[in-house]
Amino acid sequence: MHLVDLWLTRSLSMCLLLQSFVLMILCFHSASMCPKGCLCSHTGGLNISCSNANLKEIPRDLPPETVLLYLDSNQITSIPNEIFKDLHQLRVLNLSKNGIEFIDEHAFKGVAETLQTLDLSDNRIKSVHKNAFNNLKARARIANNPWHCDCTLQQVLRSMASNHETANNVICKTSVLDEHAGRPFLNAANDADLCNLPKKTTDYAMLVTMFGWFTMVISYVVYYVRQNQEDARRHLEYLKSLPSRQKKPDEADDISTVV
Repeated sequence: MHLVDLWLTRSLSMCLLLQSFVLMILCFHSASMCPKGCLCSHTGGLNISCSNANLKEIPRDLPPETVLLYLDSNQITSIPNEIFKDLHQLRVLNLSKNGIEFIDEHAFKGVAETLQTLDLSDNRIKSVHKNAFNNLKARARIANNPWHCDCTLQQVLRSMASNHETANNVICKTSVLDEHAGRPFLNAANDADLCNLPKKTTDYAMLVTMFGWFTMVISYVVYYVRQNQEDARRHLEYLKSLPSRQKKPDEADDISTVV
């Protein structure tokens, strides 16, 4: 019995030692994979916080098991294509309070259907590619950006989930229609279908052109008639101004004879 107890004690000690070793390796591995200047923690998955880290671009060495990613309050200016493509477990992405101006067409490829929250507020985004938010299921925050309200933005918001709430928070800094500047996009879109404006503009241009040609033709006809009338009047006055033809002597004799 003494040997058995001794063996069990040693086995338990070895198991505890092995478990501690494994945990240490895992912790070291996670720490080594944490992007430079960021803080990583495990709470329901890998959480990475790179807030106020003076980043000028999105880190490219993000661990695939990342669930929460905070990149707010940095100096990031763009979101490149497929930058998050390997983060299949990403649920929350915060890119607020940066200087983002450009979002490439496939910027959210790989995470569009898994993201639950996307924060792009307080940036410098004026417009995006019409397919930039395709298949995006996340609740998006895109307020406090200098948006240019046009057909492209209308198509983008229609493709997004919860677009009514999102559109209601978008203020038009500029717009294809000047009267919409400074107004919520939702009101602007309700007033006019921005995607039909080019067609209407073309129709108006054609109508104005046709009216112009018609006016020119009518003007020419009126001018032509008046000019001919004036020429005819002058010709008649010229004929009237001519001296009447004097009678010949033999014509006078014939007249006397007849009488």
